[in-house]
Amino acid sequence: MRGPAMTDVARLAGVSHQTVSRVLNGHPNVREQTRLRVQAAIAELGYRPNRAARALVTGRSQVIGVVAQNTTLYGPASLLAALEQAAAETGFAVSVGSVRDLDHESISAAVERHLAHRVAGIVVIAPVESAGEALERLPKDVPLVTIDGDPRRPVPLVTVDQVAGARAATQHLLDAGHRTVWHVSGPPGWFDSAGRIEGWREALQAAGAELPPLMPADWSAAAGYRCGQLLARMPEVTAVFAANDHLALGVLRALHEHGRRVPDDISVVGFDDVPEASYFIPPLTTVQPDFAAVAQASLDMLLTQIESGGVTALRHSIAPTLIERQSVAGPARR
Repeated sequence: MRGPAMTDVARLAGVSHQTVSRVLNGHPNVREQTRLRVQAAIAELGYRPNRAARALVTGRSQVIGVVAQNTTLYGPASLLAALEQAAAETGFAVSVGSVRDLDHESISAAVERHLAHRVAGIVVIAPVESAGEALERLPKDVPLVTIDGDPRRPVPLVTVDQVAGARAATQHLLDAGHRTVWHVSGPPGWFDSAGRIEGWREALQAAGAELPPLMPADWSAAAGYRCGQLLARMPEVTAVFAANDHLALGVLRALHEHGRRVPDDISVVGFDDVPEASYFIPPLTTVQPDFAAVAQASLDMLLTQIESGGVTALRHSIAPTLIERQSVAGPARR
């Protein structure tokens, strides 16, 4: 005796089998009432989708190929974990193609490996400028979404609103009474770094505040410590916005060694809200990106392409949230 088929679910729910397929794939363009009716029919019949049969019919697997840099940096690693979770909840598996460098050759090779396994679509976590050219040269008929990629290129993109996050961090320090805010930036060539510099500058310019020299760094605590050594020797510095929490950690260490108290003498804000941020001394005020929302929006955009068979040039930006802790206070009286 055969088990229930998709057509049986469709008949019981009073919908087409295409609608059942959309519900099974987590397609966003399904009315909630219809989705609930299909899910009830699936539960009543005990239907289980035949992934192997689907792959034979469609020519594609229930696997999404992801290209990501092999890195332990908190942002890209968190995005990858969130994407895997979102895909699993939608019935897709994730195959990760890790590359050492996000350049044309590496990305193209990783995409070709995914296509050889007939993945349903591809997500590229591409936060650096070197990835841009490779993405434009990929096959046009492949469902594709980039995360944190280049907003100037005609490739579907989901990103954290870095500018808004940096603007909020800087404005928070200005609102506390500081005349200006110094910025320890991320490395050149990163869209995250560029967006956070832009947001910092916009907030200062809008407030008519002095624009201090940029303190260029990379993403490491060691680079933050080196910049902090300089900042600690400058009595005019009362507020610092660090481009990520690891930079902020290095700044905090340097300030402590030089006897500059946080937040009594200098206020510090970071970006990313790493799990340890609330355990820094003092607990760090920081900007929290919604990695889960970015992953879900990316998956929704990709599934729309898979379902429609077309590639869209969409943009979706998700605003982060300022998390206030104890590393910010008004400037000390002098």
